[in-house]
Amino acid sequence: MAKFEESDGYQIIQKYFADKTQSPFKFQFKTWKKYEAGFSGVVVAPTGFGKTFSVFLGVLIDYLNHPERYKKGLKLLWISPLRSLAKDLAKAMKIAINDIGLDWEVQVRNGDTPTNIRRQQERLMPDVLLTTPETMHLLFSQKKNSRWFGSLQCVVVDEWHELLGNKRGVLTELVISRLVMLSPTIRIWGITATIGNLKEAMAVLIPYGEKKTVMITANEKKKIKVTSILPNEVELLPWAGHLGKSLSSKIVPIIYENNTTLIFTNTRGQSELWYQIILEEAPELAGQLAIHHGSIDLKLRHWIEDNIAEGNLKAVICTSSLDLGVDFKPVDCIIQIGSANGVARFMQRAGRSGHSPYEVSKIYCVPTHSLELIEVAALKEALKNEQVEDRHPLVLCYDIMVQFLVTLAVGEGFTAKNVFKILKQTHAFSFLTEEEFNWGLQFVTQGGTTLKAYEEFHKVEKNSNGIYVTKSRRISMLHRMNIGVIVSDAMLMVKYMSGGYIGMIEEFFISKLKPKSSFVLAGRVLELVKIKDMTVFVKRSTSKKAITPSWMGGTLPLTSHLSHFLRIKLADALSPKIRERELKFLHPLISRQSSHSHIPKADEFLVELIDTKEGHHLFMYPFEGRLVHEVISALIAHRLSKIKPLTYTIAMNDYGFELLSDQPFPLDDSNINSILSKENLMDDVAASINASEMASRKFRDIAVIAGLVVQSRPGSRQNNKSLQSSSGLIFRVLEDNEPNNLLLRQAYTEVFNQQLEEVRLQAAFKRISKSKIVLKRAKAFTPLSFPIKADSLRNSMSYESLEKRIQRIQKQTLKIG
Repeated sequence: MAKFEESDGYQIIQKYFADKTQSPFKFQFKTWKKYEAGFSGVVVAPTGFGKTFSVFLGVLIDYLNHPERYKKGLKLLWISPLRSLAKDLAKAMKIAINDIGLDWEVQVRNGDTPTNIRRQQERLMPDVLLTTPETMHLLFSQKKNSRWFGSLQCVVVDEWHELLGNKRGVLTELVISRLVMLSPTIRIWGITATIGNLKEAMAVLIPYGEKKTVMITANEKKKIKVTSILPNEVELLPWAGHLGKSLSSKIVPIIYENNTTLIFTNTRGQSELWYQIILEEAPELAGQLAIHHGSIDLKLRHWIEDNIAEGNLKAVICTSSLDLGVDFKPVDCIIQIGSANGVARFMQRAGRSGHSPYEVSKIYCVPTHSLELIEVAALKEALKNEQVEDRHPLVLCYDIMVQFLVTLAVGEGFTAKNVFKILKQTHAFSFLTEEEFNWGLQFVTQGGTTLKAYEEFHKVEKNSNGIYVTKSRRISMLHRMNIGVIVSDAMLMVKYMSGGYIGMIEEFFISKLKPKSSFVLAGRVLELVKIKDMTVFVKRSTSKKAITPSWMGGTLPLTSHLSHFLRIKLADALSPKIRERELKFLHPLISRQSSHSHIPKADEFLVELIDTKEGHHLFMYPFEGRLVHEVISALIAHRLSKIKPLTYTIAMNDYGFELLSDQPFPLDDSNINSILSKENLMDDVAASINASEMASRKFRDIAVIAGLVVQSRPGSRQNNKSLQSSSGLIFRVLEDNEPNNLLLRQAYTEVFNQQLEEVRLQAAFKRISKSKIVLKRAKAFTPLSFPIKADSLRNSMSYESLEKRIQRIQKQTLKIG
């Protein structure tokens, strides 16, 4: 048998590289060789080193060596999470195919594909099809769809790390499982950036014991140069948001020094703000500056992407909309505004610059307040240690199972035995019991035990041949219109019971509160009366017990990985041997924290008690991120109230949280350990939040995915208010009559696992239980507590008055110090 290196296919590809005066990387060669030997696997390589061509050219080599194995029609299926990514990849693949001299057809199919192209594809599929997980399920819902996949040789999942850990990943698992049933010999390949749990990632993608698997990791490392933009002087009492604008004069020269710069912000609102800040600083950039985020019109986004690729723009302010592997060669610099809040996300963004092999990825970090410089030091430490976050796969998503059953019934139909096998061989449904599967069958055929009286839930029926099918054209049409798992975030309108609109608030925040709870909005203390559909009804409150809203939409939670390195760097900050320029710069701030309170070591947990004219302040610093602190703060308030009834206000940031009361806290060295105990943790969490209301909100999304409520109809789309009204009614009926309904159970599971981050909460309290609790009574606000105090004022006054108030508190605090 001839050596792989001597094969015709490899020789042709070698010539292709030689014509470009290039040579393949070792990991590419290894992938080609393993593909030829019949392996499936995962390729892990840095951005810009040719991960795509490692698998794509492997398929071409195999075809050139064994054309007899390949039939007419679809040979390679390429699944990617982003439409824009597919467009970019298709272009690169077409160029390579033409250069090699093949007559293969490469096409894209997604929501943007014109109808005439789709009909053409359905008559004869192209050789290579680039698509999304949702579009694959849409294809499965077409009649006689199996015929399109009979000639399929390989399925590739691009940017697998972006799909793993969410419901789109579960859709992808189901796609692969059905394709394996149709074509048992297909090869499955994943392409991914580095994540912490690579072995698990491969096991989830390819859980088929009969397949030979290999993980191929590139030896090449992407060099990332991280530079902090330091303010002119350190602020001893920092606060979030104001520092970035003052650094705009240092950002503009960076833009001019480079060809094209991507400026990443964490929210759409921030990107709009920074567009104005940079234009104000450098008006001459008008016409060379653009803004890119998910709310911008699709055509305009495509125009911006094309102009980045052509080098016509000097800078683009963007959000995570440009995080993923779109290849913009002119981009040679990245600026990150504020914290990236995660190591993997930081690396992903840094990798957008210097996209070619061996180019250095340059990223500048612009702090929005001084303490974020500690995060930069933590990021550098994580990069040095090559430590990246895990992505944990989802399991037993019954809403997706129900949707999948209807999809197959709308398409070709299915037998119970066959579809149970398709489900069971995925990682997501490997623990599915026959009883749960039979519940799913009963649900799609009769609406379950509770909803069986309503014909609209009788979507599937079993025909005389034992095949489950959907006969109703109306049900089929509505199902195809609603396939997918992406459900938009919701904002709720806040109104007085007596009439009068106050503002908007995020559902994630308000659903945690119980009736009679008080919160701050538009400078007013409001008492929650009730939530009906998508409206929050309130009345004015005289209570001092109020919670400052958190705004989750688009903000990114601090990962547990980054918080770990953050605690280490903070503990190291006072060391005389410290080298990091960020920590050297922050030395006056760190010294003040040490002299007025304490710098917690990695095995310590800091609690501060501070009395001011405003009242009694309790600060705790878990360093677990704002969303986790929101839960912990409610829990601690609940435990304290069992000792002594208190009125309090709650505020938090990524580093810690504050409880403010008009009475002293019943807290000292004798009971601090029991207040921070890991015992009865989730019971106390459940008692401190409105779990039922949160589950009702979560159930809306599950109901949309499972098809209990219909989001899109011909010519119209239901708003969140209508969806919540419909799903809320079903939720209450199920709670009363069928409490063991799997979708109902899933709603509570998702609340605890995803919104309350139960696993991370448990881990945080386990760490705290092993730590030395350091309880300090400070005379005034400390550098760690002041940013939280400043954040608590943000929702009760305008920016101008906020700035003046904060400056006044700063002066008073520094006098005391």
